[in-house]
Amino acid sequence: MINLIDDDDIARALRSDVRTGLTASPKSLPPKWFYDARGSELFEEITRLPEYYPTRTERAVLTEAAPAIARITEAKTLVELGSGSSEKTRLLLDAMLGRGTLGSFVPLDVSSSFLAESVARLQADYPGLTVTGVAGDFARHLGHLPDGDNRVIAFLGGTIGNLAPAERAAFLASVRQTLHPGEWLLLGADLVKDPAVLVPAYDDAAGVTAAFNRNVLQVVNRELGADFDPAAFAHVALWDPDREWIEMRLRAGAAQRVRIPALDLTVEFAAGEEMRTEISAKFRRAGLRDELGVAGFELSHWWTDPREWFGVMLAQAR
Repeated sequence: MINLIDDDDIARALRSDVRTGLTASPKSLPPKWFYDARGSELFEEITRLPEYYPTRTERAVLTEAAPAIARITEAKTLVELGSGSSEKTRLLLDAMLGRGTLGSFVPLDVSSSFLAESVARLQADYPGLTVTGVAGDFARHLGHLPDGDNRVIAFLGGTIGNLAPAERAAFLASVRQTLHPGEWLLLGADLVKDPAVLVPAYDDAAGVTAAFNRNVLQVVNRELGADFDPAAFAHVALWDPDREWIEMRLRAGAAQRVRIPALDLTVEFAAGEEMRTEISAKFRRAGLRDELGVAGFELSHWWTDPREWFGVMLAQAR
């Protein structure tokens, strides 16, 4: 394991993000703080909901595309950013190991404890593979990834959509700077589609996504001593047709004052005021090709499902 982030680093980042977001207008909180233990459990539940198509659709695309990805890249090292449990990545590992080229896997995740468990399972399941977990933040630590020969960096799950356009540009440029010419980026991206399909994926009938959204307030309460009442906030999911993204928000049901002792901060919410907690951008092939091109990549191959709901693309560093 390589540890680039510790509990103090995470605590400092949380304090900074909460202070910045809750003193801004409009207010916001970054989606990365959804994922404490409870938030991760809720998200796993979300991925199994009938309304939530991205996880199962991407898995189906990867199942079909993995052998071709292994053949095209001849990858010796696979790196995964925001790896989580690496479940979908096993499709790539199996294909690349079957190809006979892969020697190492480098999963990067912000949760060192979760990552350590995942690495232990992978080492047990793939005894001939060198697995090196990196505890770090993909927004800050790409330059610390182990160097290698013929690497593929995988960024799956549509997580690219959680980044605003300027953040995406900076991220893609950082990935390109990390890779040598000829190495690869494998990107999973959710595609623009009918809002009647999109919106329920973020506002399910069972209310699981609503609980997931409100959980970020529980995180701030626990870690910073705040006195948010999560039940006083309604879950909101909206499609923005101009920006082509889903916004998740929390709407205050009544005027309220929230104390955050760890920041010596008091935050006022007006009745009906909304706080953004996530964007989830949806993409078109031409737009992604252009963004990759600006960052220094050539879009090489593209795979999608029959309904063209989710895209998996392979781009080569120029």
